[in-house]
Amino acid sequence: MPIANVSSRGGRLLDGGNTLKLGLFGANCSSGRNVTKVPERWSGTWADNLKLARMADAAGIDFMLPIGRWKGYGGETDYQGATLETITWACGLLAATKRLTVFGTVHAPLFHPVIAAKKMVTADHIGAGRFGLNIVVGWNEDEFEMFGVEQREHATRYDYAQEWIDAIKRMWTEQNTFDFDGRFIKLKSVRAKPKPYGGTQPVIMNAGASPTGRAFAVKNCGAFFMQASRNSVAETAQRVAAVKAEAAAQDRDVSVFTVGVIVCRPSTREAEDYHHHCVVEEADWSAVDQLLALRNITPQTVSPDEFRLRRHEFAHGNSGLPIIGDPDRVAGMLIELSRAGLTGIAVSLVNFADELPYLAAEVLPRLERAGLRLPA
Repeated sequence: MPIANVSSRGGRLLDGGNTLKLGLFGANCSSGRNVTKVPERWSGTWADNLKLARMADAAGIDFMLPIGRWKGYGGETDYQGATLETITWACGLLAATKRLTVFGTVHAPLFHPVIAAKKMVTADHIGAGRFGLNIVVGWNEDEFEMFGVEQREHATRYDYAQEWIDAIKRMWTEQNTFDFDGRFIKLKSVRAKPKPYGGTQPVIMNAGASPTGRAFAVKNCGAFFMQASRNSVAETAQRVAAVKAEAAAQDRDVSVFTVGVIVCRPSTREAEDYHHHCVVEEADWSAVDQLLALRNITPQTVSPDEFRLRRHEFAHGNSGLPIIGDPDRVAGMLIELSRAGLTGIAVSLVNFADELPYLAAEVLPRLERAGLRLPA
């Protein structure tokens, strides 16, 4: 039976509002996304997440996006060793905020679709339509072993994810009891109530980097996360245009987001010095090397120059785009990314709660004056 054609709300995220959406990425994990040993690095505790969400809500930040992490990467800091499960986390933050969209990052192979659909609808009702799904198919074999789940071949992962999201959408739309008979997923006499809040679907996003992953995102999601170019804004614009063209060929409109790391200080010199202190002088290099080894990036598999480059990229925000400078420079870079066609950017900070007030006071007003954001 075909899936019902139900509108995708976007949880107020994609429909109207700010031209350039800003989100906070990775706050549910200890250390966030910066692989650093500095003592002020992000704690990832529930108390700090709750404080941050309320602060972000008041400042007009558009969304919070968690990392689906089950096991840390070791090193001196046990990077991302303590994490909060993302749908539960989202429920708590949605109950404590009024405007913020909060995502759950869900590994399709690890969450049974009937349970996942019910958990996400519950979150959506708690937030009165502000829940979003970030669907991931999984890549970290070390984590999957904890569950006794064998990782599928790359293309087959997306075949499974397609059945998973099809089943989820049917549970979100079908009014009558139904069976689902797929290659991987077989469900009998499924009945799922309530439906998502307001009769529409939560925004769905994905960050598949391969051609297979991108095709999956374009087919199924309203938001696609891609890596922005570190070389030029023009190259980022070309990447955005390619995604949008692929979506247009399927009569779809996909919003394109990227990820970044912001260090903003009163002067660019201060920002650059602090950034160097965090990700060079105080980087947790043993954790960085573990991150790279899981991607088969080692001194034995790549050239010395490539290895040095990738080590630096991953120490800095786990490869997020660097946005370093004073408020004028940071705002200017964000304006350029918007002009490149990006709908939004999910950023991480060394300490989210300590640094967000300065961003809200200095950078957001500059974006408002540029016509990219509305006053909070």
